This record gives sequence, structure tokens and C-alpha cells, in this order.
Amino acid sequence: MAHTFDSSVYLERLAHVRTAMADQDVDALIVSVGHDLPYLTGYQAMPLERLTALVVPADGDATLLVPGLEAARVVEQPGVFTLLSWAETEDPTAIVARLAQGAKRVAVGDQMWARFLVELFPQLPGAQYTRATDVVGGLRVVKDAAEVDALAAAGAAVDRIAGELQRGEIPLVGRTEADVSAHLGQRIIEEGHDVVNFAIVASGPNAASPHHHASDRVIGPDEIVLCDFGGTMAGYCSDTTRCVFTGDIDLAAPDIAEAYAVLHAAQQSAVEAATIGTPCEDIDRAARSVIADAGYGEYFIHRTGHGIGMEEHEDPYIVEGNDTPLAPGHAFSVEPGIYVAGKWGMRLEDIVVATDAGPRRLNTSDHALACI
Repeated sequence: MAHTFDSSVYLERLAHVRTAMADQDVDALIVSVGHDLPYLTGYQAMPLERLTALVVPADGDATLLVPGLEAARVVEQPGVFTLLSWAETEDPTAIVARLAQGAKRVAVGDQMWARFLVELFPQLPGAQYTRATDVVGGLRVVKDAAEVDALAAAGAAVDRIAGELQRGEIPLVGRTEADVSAHLGQRIIEEGHDVVNFAIVASGPNAASPHHHASDRVIGPDEIVLCDFGGTMAGYCSDTTRCVFTGDIDLAAPDIAEAYAVLHAAQQSAVEAATIGTPCEDIDRAARSVIADAGYGEYFIHRTGHGIGMEEHEDPYIVEGNDTPLAPGHAFSVEPGIYVAGKWGMRLEDIVVATDAGPRRLNTSDHALACI
């Protein structure tokens, strides 16, 4: 479900959208399913074969068009949009065309179904089309205080689960990865999330696959277990990764202990680098250089992080080649990893928000490799 803020929040966002539309000569904005819609209205549409669309003309009021049977789900926002429902015998694309009548340049949401866009083409003859993300994306990437609070609440919830893992309160040895994954998913819901987005549990050699799908492998003693999990709570996402070792690591796996110390230092270096004005790629370099200098460079096989908000992965991406400077309100993961195929893997992940006072971690559970 979407997070519903006060109407003033959506009015401010729409005002910024209209400014962006004017700057880009966009006459009408049309967003359908996807996260731009709840960002601007508080309403999360189901991905139905029936069209839902917010139509924002450059001049005039915004209209939220919904199937009649969905109208009861909409929390109306006075002054933000006019709610208009369509009946089963009506043509919703014709209604959208009427609402956007005269538009010469139309920005359309990335997730709008192609069938509706194709049906719209002949009803707005001569119109040129562009992506709505060019209008809304620059606004969504900078989180306001209410959004940061929502991300922090979701992060605190998964931190409590991470703490249980680290204290041995969630049994691992003798259970399958799939069983532990289901346990984590249940706890995510119990901690207030509406949806489980993922619960990766990867043990031993399986941990060398960053996006391993939890299997029927039974977790054994004296091995590393990587747990990467998160969900959506009140419209905003959580995401954290912690590793535990099922035994005495100094006796059973000193090579893993050595590598984890490097990983821990790399993650800390990247978080410290996440200051206002720093290019995203420099944060990636901060983590990567520590890992490479220790001789593990070839085993760090993905970017250092991704933006997070209403979507689990969104801008800004913390990766080489992204020279976007951090701005206050940018929220993103910092999650370097080391993966040795056929042996073991490890990752350490926090969500971080860039602030004028410095980087703020939204995940604060123990960063050490817990041995249970």
C-alpha cells in the first residue's frame, strides 16, 4: 500500500512537476501504474487490464481517472486532483485524450501498458511523446523529511530482525535456506511491513552468488550464511544485508575472517565518502579501492549501491560512470561484497541518506561478522 501524506505534500509535488513540465515544454503528464502515481497522489493502482491514469495538464486541474470498481480504494486529496471513475462500457483512453486535449508534447509514465498508449496515439493526433521520468524522476530522487522518516522506520524494523540473526535467535544450522528465508519473510511482515520484497539466504558456496535463490540446501556448521532481506512498509522500502558464521571462525575459517575485515573496512570507507557534492562513482571507488588493495578486487563483481525509496532499486546508482553529485535527501544502499566462486561469499549493506551534517546510516545493527 502507498504512504498517504497530508494533501499539502502532494500539492507541493504537483507544483514542482508543473515547473518541470514548463521547463521541458510538456503540455500534459500522464502516469498510470508504477510509483510516480502514488508519489503524486497517494494512490497505488493495481496493475489491472483496466486503465488508471493521472492526467496533469500544463494549465488546469489534475484528474485521477480510475475504473469504477476501484474508486472506493482512492483516498481523495482535496485540491490535489479530481477523481473521475469510468464505467465498463466506456473507453478510458478517449477520456484521457479529452483531458489532455490540445497537448502537443505528452510525458507518459514508464509503466503505462503499451496497449493503452497505442490506443491513445490516434486520439491525440500530432502529439509528440516523452518519458514522464524526465519530469518526475528528478523530484523523486530527492527525499523530503517525511520520506526519510518512512525509510528510517522500515530500516529499524529489519534491523530488529538482523539483531535476532546475530544473536542466534533465528536457528540456522540444520535448516534449509528456503526454511530460513520463509522465517525472515514472516518476521518482515510481523515487524510492520506490508510486502516482503525478498529474503535471500545463501549458505556456504551458495553465498558466492549475490542474488542466490534460497534452496533446499541444509545449512551446516562452520560456514558463512549471507542474509539480504527487505520489504515495503507504508509505501517505502527496506533493504539490509548481514552475514553470520555458524561456528568458531578463527579456528574453522581464518580466510573468511580476514576477508570480512576487508569488507567491513570497505563499507565504512564508502559510507564516510558519501558527503554532499561527492560524485556517486567516487563512493563506489572508495569501497572498491579498499577491496582491490587487499587483493580481492576480482571478487567484487557488482556496483556498490542503488537508490531506494518507493522502489527497491531507483536512482541514484552508486556505480562507476555515474558522476551525479550527492544532494541532501539522496537515499541509497552501500553494499560492497566479496564472492569466491565455489567457496563462499559475503556482503555488508546499509541504507544511507546524504545530509548536510554528513552521511546518515538508516541501518545500525551490528556490522561485525557474528559467530553463532
